[in-house]
Amino acid sequence: MAEAGGPIEILASEQAAVAAITAAALPRRFARLDRILALATEIPAAVLVSVEILVLLAGVVSRYVFNRPLTWTDELASILFLWLAMLGAVIALRRDEHMRLGVLVTLAPPRWRGWLETLAAVVVAVFVLEIILPAYNYFDAQWMITTPALEIHDGYRVGAIAVGAVLMLLIAAARLIERSTLAQAAAALAIVAAAALALWLLRPVLMGLGNFNLVVFFIGMVAVCVAIGVPIAFAFGVATLSYLALVTGAPLTIVTSRMDEGMSTLILLSVPLFVFLGLLIEMTSLARVLVDFMAALLGHVRGGLAYVLLADMAAVAPVLFPEMKRRGARPGELVALLSSSGAMSETIPPSLVLITIGSVTGVSIAALFTGGLLPALVGALALVVVCYFRSRDEDLTGVSRASPMQVVRTFVIALPALALPFLIRTAVVEGVATATEVSTVGIVYAALAGLIIYRRFEWRRLYPMLVETASLSGAILLIIGTATAMAWALTQSGFSRQLVQAMASMPGGKLGFLAVSIVAFTVLGSVLEGIPAIVLFGPLLFPAARAIGVHEVHYAMVVILSMGIGLFAPPFGVGFYAACAIGRVSPDAAMGRVWPYLGALFLALIVVALVPWLSVGFL
Repeated sequence: MAEAGGPIEILASEQAAVAAITAAALPRRFARLDRILALATEIPAAVLVSVEILVLLAGVVSRYVFNRPLTWTDELASILFLWLAMLGAVIALRRDEHMRLGVLVTLAPPRWRGWLETLAAVVVAVFVLEIILPAYNYFDAQWMITTPALEIHDGYRVGAIAVGAVLMLLIAAARLIERSTLAQAAAALAIVAAAALALWLLRPVLMGLGNFNLVVFFIGMVAVCVAIGVPIAFAFGVATLSYLALVTGAPLTIVTSRMDEGMSTLILLSVPLFVFLGLLIEMTSLARVLVDFMAALLGHVRGGLAYVLLADMAAVAPVLFPEMKRRGARPGELVALLSSSGAMSETIPPSLVLITIGSVTGVSIAALFTGGLLPALVGALALVVVCYFRSRDEDLTGVSRASPMQVVRTFVIALPALALPFLIRTAVVEGVATATEVSTVGIVYAALAGLIIYRRFEWRRLYPMLVETASLSGAILLIIGTATAMAWALTQSGFSRQLVQAMASMPGGKLGFLAVSIVAFTVLGSVLEGIPAIVLFGPLLFPAARAIGVHEVHYAMVVILSMGIGLFAPPFGVGFYAACAIGRVSPDAAMGRVWPYLGALFLALIVVALVPWLSVGFL
């Protein structure tokens, strides 16, 4: 046996020291890699957002002001847009900002969470690894195509998918090594490999199941992936790739071509631009002056601040919550109202859900912007009724009523902010700008209002806002891309035709169809969130609605309100937990209080469904 301090013990201590130094060096290495990836993606993405704004604005000015349209603006915007979408998806992955259902992972025992998160990370890595070769093959095929206006190879555009996949693979691998133990990573890899091997061995059985394969891959596999915390976009992608590879003879380049089709629709370029517009409205104080006016108008009324809270979700809440708590409102009640206001607001233009519906179903964006106002008003009135009864005991001691001059003063100050929604709608309806371009008009208006009228424009926040725009847009657009690929697979299987036939033959005609749609989209909104559900099922169900005589704008309002209720309904609604995070309130404190508000919204949804005029009366 070696003495203390002997050669064996010294060697062991040296090995332990080397291991410790190596272990400490790993995080530093990955921190350096993370900084490199941040610079390599965030700076180009911020530049791309800025260039897209300038290109589209140039198109509006040249066409409307000088009557000399530029033929190349849309083409250049489309080329840059796919790069923006993929770089944004990379940034969102690096920041953990992709949409996912984290409720089940959160409810899992602490010792299991690390294992589930590691398993989810491996699934993400598997998807991006699988997509690299098809993306390269698609790039190679598109290289032979030349764009009509700029006359450059289309490969320069679609190469974004392959580059984005490689960058996401680097990030997924780095996160896996950095955050997981060796045992967790080995176990996760073994589970994924075993599942892949089992599916491969079961290919003859699966191919004999016919369309029951759709249940295996698009319900079973997606449900498992979503449950363990895999981001929704990657869950869709893994399921689609697995389905095509195992039970069809379709080339996997179909997935990348469908992703390209889904993400490159020019109308979707309004997504990042409206995201940036929303951030700009908050930064330039347009949101604050609106709140000040409404608070001056209603702050002295019982429940008045609750009515103000209905006007906005995240932007208004931090300002109003302290005062509402001082007046005796319970934190859980505030979050309940916050959730319901979010569920109601999705039909208010320029909602991203409205834009997405217009993009994937072909419904006029201008018609959706017009049709969404009255349904939102019906929902708001339903919530006002609940607020009235729930705030009867509010303590107004020390709360003074604003004088008429104060109300007028705040109204005059808020007038430029109040004019913005009308400016956006008028620009689309009057043909000044398309639904894609109108966001640039809003951006210029908000920037000028901040610089000249409100004298607030924080230049140092501009770069973080551009990066945040790219990240959120990339997360949304990657979902749209993978959901488009999944929808293609469902269509090719014949499922879409069967679904349309089943929905069209529902007893009760239009009302039966609407009732089933309400239930279906409420569940889908809770499980998948609004945009993924719309992209996946919108192209399938909107034609069915038209076939049985339901106006497409009316159907869109019913669908959006249904998904909104599902999105903010506990225990699965992700929006409910976002509201809890904004209000810094435990979900347990709000879960019991949110149901009266959601119940009121459900009644409003029934009214909207039964009275089509509310959606189409002003078209």
